[in-house]
Amino acid sequence: MTAAWCITCLVNERVALNTEATQTAMARYGVTVLRGDWTRRDPTITTFLHAHGRDGVPFYLFVPAHGPAVVLPQILTQGLVISTITPQP
Repeated sequence: MTAAWCITCLVNERVALNTEATQTAMARYGVTVLRGDWTRRDPTITTFLHAHGRDGVPFYLFVPAHGPAVVLPQILTQGLVISTITPQP
């Protein structure tokens, strides 16, 4: 979950999410990205955030096909995102 006014969100997109390496890893592991834009405080997104114990953005949740969902920290690195989405043996 992100918002246009969220500086942390914008930095995370630039340095961790929209990099060539991250995009390649997401394609390789079949990750589907769903993005919620909370710029106008959409009530559906607010409900989703509250359901996960959050009151604002950024909020990143990785839901693997098998296993529990993983809440990522508010500040991301490319390495963290790639290691999170890489299947573990």
